[in-house]
Amino acid sequence: MSATFDCSDPTDRSEGIARAQRALAAKQCVVIPTDTVYGIAADAFTPQAVATLLAAKGRGRSMPPPVLIPRVQTMDGLATDISLEARRLAEEFWPGGLTLICHAQPSLTWDLGDTFGTVALRMPNDRVALDLLILTGPLAVSSANRTGQPAAATAADAYAQLGDAVEVYLEDGARSADAGASTIVDTTGDLPVVVREGVISFEELRAVVPGVVRGTSDDVDAGAGDESTDGDRSAEEDRVTEEAAGPPDATPAGSPPPNGDSGDEPRPPQESN
Repeated sequence: MSATFDCSDPTDRSEGIARAQRALAAKQCVVIPTDTVYGIAADAFTPQAVATLLAAKGRGRSMPPPVLIPRVQTMDGLATDISLEARRLAEEFWPGGLTLICHAQPSLTWDLGDTFGTVALRMPNDRVALDLLILTGPLAVSSANRTGQPAAATAADAYAQLGDAVEVYLEDGARSADAGASTIVDTTGDLPVVVREGVISFEELRAVVPGVVRGTSDDVDAGAGDESTDGDRSAEEDRVTEEAAGPPDATPAGSPPPNGDSGDEPRPPQESN
């Protein structure tokens, strides 16, 4: 039976994060808050867990989830041939609402779905999510709702849709359904391409990397995976997503950013609590 923990209570928060860590290690799914909406999370390196996440959402392998990471430096362990432009965008907008599609490290033994050799990465600007990610490492995260249904603004909303398919729910108050999905940028080509414009505008991106270009309709279709967690807001945004992907190295609200080294759903060519 699923367990819910109130993260506004320090004792419950500590117990809930520890319980979530154990559940993830046991190949189970958990629901976590993000800086957009709530996300359903699984160990990114456990194919069985990722398959459980997709099944809970009613989603197939053609819509793989993005990966949330605890710190900017983790990107180097998960992606290869990272462009200077991608690094500049990550340094400016992580943690926050930016999902970067990169070439996945070929040596990694994971199976997120039909990713075509890419991975969508995001560092969320949420203290509970980051504290869990520091303990677990990268997590595959998609918005905590059934595909085509409203995004979950609370853990209770997520439970109403996902029920006992999720082992642990971390409740940390309501997230606004109007918070907006993360902006998705494909950095696998010669120029960074905006696959989806979300909470970070095209103008803001170009202020950091002048070479960023808007994608064509074909680019958007190709990058429409499942950005997660990040927070998809509708059936279509759930498709292009989230998140998970929600979604500056800025300090998360109420706490300094984590130190040291070691994750609202995009995909093909590559690209969702």
